[in-house]
Amino acid sequence: MFAFTIQAATLLTPSFHFGALQQDIVSNDAVQRLLVACALGALVGIEREWKGQSAGVRTNLLICLACAFFTLMSPILAGDTGSNKGQVAANIVQGIGFLGAGLILHNKSRISGLASAASIFVVASIGMACGAGLFLPAVIATIIVLVAMALVGFVEWKVSLKSYSLIYEARGSDETGMLTSILDAMDKEQLRLGPVERDAIGEIQRVSFAHSATRRRHEQLGRRLRAESAIHLLKTFRDPEED
Repeated sequence: MFAFTIQAATLLTPSFHFGALQQDIVSNDAVQRLLVACALGALVGIEREWKGQSAGVRTNLLICLACAFFTLMSPILAGDTGSNKGQVAANIVQGIGFLGAGLILHNKSRISGLASAASIFVVASIGMACGAGLFLPAVIATIIVLVAMALVGFVEWKVSLKSYSLIYEARGSDETGMLTSILDAMDKEQLRLGPVERDAIGEIQRVSFAHSATRRRHEQLGRRLRAESAIHLLKTFRDPEED
């Protein structure tokens, strides 16, 4: 009985031994698909790297490459008699979902990392298209992603549609006076002052806080803060947690 079970399992297990000619044909086609996937994934990664995101060129390139390779190998591993040639490729969506979820961070006032998670998800789909040999749809999808990331984001910023976080740093000699001035400026703008960081470098006192608003509201707040006599210098910095 045991010997029969082993024999039956052996017959049911597909053989993955390819001849030299088969390997050559598969390899030549695979190299082209994998190289295109690497190029398109790198393009999206450059845009993410330019914006200082953790999921940069290497991450997007490797994800696109892996998805293309899985898609390419899925029908091959299924074999000629396999009924579900897309089984391996179908599991890519689940794996990318877990990977993208790790990029989403929930802070007290906002959720960050959504754009990075979405970019990884779409890069995976581009890689799958390359693995399936659909080069034109993959290129078009990459162009759409780049336009959406760069141009649409610029339009949102220009017309003050999207809120983004900036770190304000006030410098002066009177810490209490600066805190009072900051609180007064926030009250005039009908905004709530969040957590404040304070330190000193020599005789210079620094007061820093983060605030999320549209471009127009940031400009209004900046003008009010610079008009305060207790604040000798006001600097603004991009929030590193901003997506």
